[in-house]
Amino acid sequence: MATPDHLFSLRNNFYLGAYQAAINNSDVPNLSQEDSIERDSLVYRSYIALGSYQLVISEIDSSAPTPLQAVKLLAAYLSGPDQKESTISSLKEWLGDSAIGNNPVLRLIAGIIFMHEQDYNEALKHTNTGGTMELHALNVQIFLKMYRSDFAEKQLKIMQQIDEDHTLTQLANAWLNLAVGGSKIQEAYLIFQDFSEKYPMTGLILNGKAVCCMQMGHFDEAESLLLEALNKDAKDAETLANLIVCSLHLGKQSSRYLSQLKLSHPDHMLVKRTAADEESFDRALQTVA
Repeated sequence: MATPDHLFSLRNNFYLGAYQAAINNSDVPNLSQEDSIERDSLVYRSYIALGSYQLVISEIDSSAPTPLQAVKLLAAYLSGPDQKESTISSLKEWLGDSAIGNNPVLRLIAGIIFMHEQDYNEALKHTNTGGTMELHALNVQIFLKMYRSDFAEKQLKIMQQIDEDHTLTQLANAWLNLAVGGSKIQEAYLIFQDFSEKYPMTGLILNGKAVCCMQMGHFDEAESLLLEALNKDAKDAETLANLIVCSLHLGKQSSRYLSQLKLSHPDHMLVKRTAADEESFDRALQTVA
């Protein structure tokens, strides 16, 4: 008989964006040392997802196991632009250490950080060999960022062979369907709909459904889903970014959402693109003034 997976619910909450639920329900009894480390990693990553970087940095000390040290690095990296250089330097040093460099959580964090840096080739150096479902799922994301849906599909097939019903396999399938577009959008929508029927509604699920609706031209439905997501987290970057796009298609004012995004996520791609477009427009005006 297979041993029971004590962390199934915790993992699922984390994967689907129910971060507070993951934290609140993390007191799981009778865990092995390995499971306890995984539990703590997921809890601290949930705090990171909620923006509580300093809590993670202060609670994980230098004697903690490698996976927790890696999670602390992620918190430091995300805590502010002045931390990025030193964090990446430490990360590269650890990755080069033969004793810990192949740790799957360290490789996962490396992939996440280098993906944030848009250094996708460097990210793949550490994630491409896989080893865990999270690493395979991250590979799918990286390949989609590189506009290589063919490689993303190969990763998805590996995940489907391991566990077709796994939450991360379903999510990766939805991401790929959204990237491919066309008739695949409806398939992606059905995956998010299935999640919404099985599990508590999260911002991640609502945004997934909303993006599908937008791609199918159903902007009114997308807007109502995004406003529901905004009620759950008024500062969520993806919700605000999607609301900006949705509002523009509906002919509605999007300036308030853009202002909120600029304040809470100044490094967001949409904020940077908007700033670049405004600069280009100002330069164009000066040439004809």
